[in-house]
Amino acid sequence: LKTLIHNICNKNHGRYGYRRVTMQLHKQGIKINHKVVMRLMKEENLTCKVRAKKYKSYRGQEGKIAKNILNRNFKAEKPNEKWATDVTEFALCNEKIYLSPIIDLYNGEIISYKISKRPILKQVLDMVEDATRKIK
Repeated sequence: LKTLIHNICNKNHGRYGYRRVTMQLHKQGIKINHKVVMRLMKEENLTCKVRAKKYKSYRGQEGKIAKNILNRNFKAEKPNEKWATDVTEFALCNEKIYLSPIIDLYNGEIISYKISKRPILKQVLDMVEDATRKIK
């Protein structure tokens, strides 16, 4: 029985907990109580890998919306007249990273950028500080 439980866990890369393992055993015709499966898995140190919850950027009401100062006019007549920034999320090696660049709308040059593991205000503030230091 323990080898069957090991096989089910290995086949599913450790993602099945005792409930799903019990269901798989029932499908194979083995009638067993879920508490017994839980005890056997505990004895064999078989634990379920818990999936990380997906990030949802929208939680309730929207925050303050900034004024549209540029009126969708993304062309600049001279360097450092208009800058644009955003925070972009990338999945890399089973992790999420956040890239925040400042782009000069005159020529598309990246003035400054920061990469972090979480989308936090400090990332943007540090990036703006670096950008203002570079143009002085």
